[in-house]
Amino acid sequence: MRNSRRGEVDPFIVMDVMEAARAAEAACRHVVHMEVGQPGTPAPAAARAALARAMEAGPLGYTVALGLPELRARIARLYGEWYDVDLDPARVVVTAGSSGAFVLAFTALFDAGEKVGVGAPGYPSYRQILRALDLEPVDIPTRPENRYQPVPGELAGQGLSGLLVASPANPTGTMLGRDDLAALIGWAEAEGAAFVSDEIYHGIEYEAKAVTALELSDDLYVINSFSKYFSMTGWRVGWMVVPPDHVRRVERLAQNLFICPSHAAQVAALAAIDAREELESNLAVYAENRQLLLDGLPKAGFADIAPPDGAFYVYADVSRITSDSLGFARAILDEAGVAVTPGLDFDPARGGGTLRFSYAASTADIREGLARLERFMRGRGHIA
Repeated sequence: MRNSRRGEVDPFIVMDVMEAARAAEAACRHVVHMEVGQPGTPAPAAARAALARAMEAGPLGYTVALGLPELRARIARLYGEWYDVDLDPARVVVTAGSSGAFVLAFTALFDAGEKVGVGAPGYPSYRQILRALDLEPVDIPTRPENRYQPVPGELAGQGLSGLLVASPANPTGTMLGRDDLAALIGWAEAEGAAFVSDEIYHGIEYEAKAVTALELSDDLYVINSFSKYFSMTGWRVGWMVVPPDHVRRVERLAQNLFICPSHAAQVAALAAIDAREELESNLAVYAENRQLLLDGLPKAGFADIAPPDGAFYVYADVSRITSDSLGFARAILDEAGVAVTPGLDFDPARGGGTLRFSYAASTADIREGLARLERFMRGRGHIA
């Protein structure tokens, strides 16, 4: 049967790693999960209770395409609480996870064939969603001295119609400061390019608070999600903030592409926003796990790492050991029982020499994973 060129996207390697880890567990092996980019905690108790009450109260049918008005209003208030930004709820669009937001954003902003810049290393699905929409992703190779974030000087001459940045970033956990973010937004404005800010790891920060692009401009798209800080990955509910004159355009697309986000997930998300004590307790675990990795990875032979300002990842350069991160990650899983993500997922050109370690699991698992990694590296002669 015929097929489309748009469907020829690369696999999401971390999902393949997860499947290999599942197969190992099915064979009765214990695996420490340091590959998966999701919290090890459930949705907040208040979110689960709110959904139980809603299911007893009546059917959860379609909502309006832009999302429950009370959820949009609460998200708008969150910007005042977190960033002192006065946001009109009419600009908030609730989506089927951040993935749904990216589909809506790319469809609303770009025509087929246009080029969109994304930092490398970066979240792999950016590239694949763009390709599936007949857009051309342009990898911007970022450098350690720039904290693996793009800078305006690296963007000239690329013919970009848009730029997508993430802060905190996946896989590096690095963040853009206010001045650096402002410079990128200014570059986009000067070039007539659309600017999209991926902020799905906001709330998971350590020494400094992340800056939202909405503190600097209203003429851009901001994408966020309940998956990470709010611990609701499988619920598939996110949001984006768009300029006022884009709301109706996005609404028409949402009506036709998705009808609406999950009503059940929206009910739970509304309650999750105010589960502050539980969410901050989760953050304290990430902070402890982060410090364990910062201390333990160098002892295990992974010393060249990006500074993880936020999110729950450490990105390590292992190019002195291997140029085959896929094979190296497989060996770590097979021999040490630790699942990690090869850098090829995030940087097709240079990722053969990098690995990503997630520390979103329990602290006990992180301690065990570090011990196994150290034994593995010592057994291979990579550390004394």
